[in-house]
Formats: sequence, C-alpha cells, structure tokens
Amino acid sequence: MIAAYLHCLRGIIVREGLRFVHQRERFVSALVRPLVWLFIFAAGFRAVLGVSVMPPYDTYVLYEVYIVPGLVAMIQLFNGMQSSLSIVYDREMGSMKTLLISPLPRWYLLVCKLLAGVTVSVLQAYVFLAVAWFWGVQPPPLGYLAVLPALILSGLMLGALGLLLSSFIKQLENFAGVMNFVIFPMFFASSALYPLWRVRESSPLLADICAVNPFTQAVELIRFALYGQFDLVACLGLAGYLVLFLACAIVGYDPARGLMERRGAPG
Repeated sequence: MIAAYLHCLRGIIVREGLRFVHQRERFVSALVRPLVWLFIFAAGFRAVLGVSVMPPYDTYVLYEVYIVPGLVAMIQLFNGMQSSLSIVYDREMGSMKTLLISPLPRWYLLVCKLLAGVTVSVLQAYVFLAVAWFWGVQPPPLGYLAVLPALILSGLMLGALGLLLSSFIKQLENFAGVMNFVIFPMFFASSALYPLWRVRESSPLLADICAVNPFTQAVELIRFALYGQFDLVACLGLAGYLVLFLACAIVGYDPARGLMERRGAPG
C-alpha cells in the first residue's frame, strides 16, 4: 500500500515537471515579473527608499536588497495560482477525472498535486536568487540553504490557497480574473515592497491588514531565513494558514459536498 502512495506521488510530480519543461514560457514569465521589479523599479527607487537598520539586517541596506525576499515570494504566489489554474483546465478538459477516480484518498491526491507545484516553485525561486546574486544582492552563503524550509512552507501555503480557489471556481475564464483579484492585493498589502513600520506611519489600519496578510508571513519567513535567522511568528502564521486553506480545499473537493449541491440546485 505504501508503494502505491509513493508511486502516485512520483507520478504526479513527474507529470508536473514534464508540463513545466514543455511550457518554457511559464518558466520565463515566472521570472520576468520579479526581474522587472528588481532591475527597473528597485533601481529607480534605490536612493529614495533605502531601508534603515531593522531585523534581520545589521546595517542600512539598499532597496533592491530589501525587496528580493518579497519577489521570491511573488514567484511562489504566481506559481501556486498557475498550478491551480492547470487544475481548472484539466477539470474542463476531463483529464482531472482520471486523477480523482483513483482508489487513493482524495486529500492525498490534492497534497501530491500541492507538493508537485511546490517543487517547481522552489526551483524557480533559486534561479531568481542566482540572478539576484549577480545583480549584487548576496545574502550569507548559509542563507541559501537555510531558506529552503521557508520556501517549502511558503510554497505549500500559497499553493493551498490556489487549490482552495480552484475548488470553488469552475470555469477557466473566471479563475484567471480571480487570480488578479487575489494576487495584487496580497502583494501590495504586504511587507514585500516596504517595511510595515513605514505603512503604520501613514495608516495604522492598513498596517494591521498587512500584518495579518498570509503573504506577509511568507515574505518575512523567507527574509529572515535568507540571513540565517528564524521568525517564529511568521512560521506559526504560515502553518496556520496552510492548515486552514488546505482543509477548506479538501472540503471543497469532497464529492459528497458536490452531490449535495447538485441535489439542492433548482430544476
């Protein structure tokens, strides 16, 4: 029985990997957005938005150094949404049924799909960090290893959010629109582009919203891990959001729930 579970996990990861290899534009598009922010936006605001001494930084840092963790999390956010977009596509094409009729538990199939997406997002994140290193953003060498657990946890949480959305959105066109509605508020209302203390100076309410934003927890965990430190609050927040989103996604994909909805539908 264990062999069947492992075979399922390997098959889903290989399938996601092959899809990623064959869709090279997906890899390029995942890097273009954060690279534009790093090369153009950060360069333009370097002199204006430098960040003073604050954890985990021991000294004043340039703006591009500050935003790199947020851009890494952006890659994972877009990848989580794109992975879930592929689920909606597979469901419309009918290939999703082949996966869901497996004798293995449905929650396990969803977790396997989630792990496959995280594997791809971690690879993309490290490619971006390598490009950023050549641009002059060079965390301590140990940080590249210490950030791996943070990337996995944040990737799982953001992927679970995408799974949750895909469980309620049935049409491909609708999901694409909801992606933008979710991604941009999460990204801008976070600590990805500016420290929360600066937000609080102008709007305490917005700062409180940013503080509870799941994306902020992901950014801060990655930021601290890159510099060999551990943010317990962000880790606990990420774990809590992961459990919440994944549990809701599993309920959303429950066939009994769908049967009840069809029975209660008019006509």
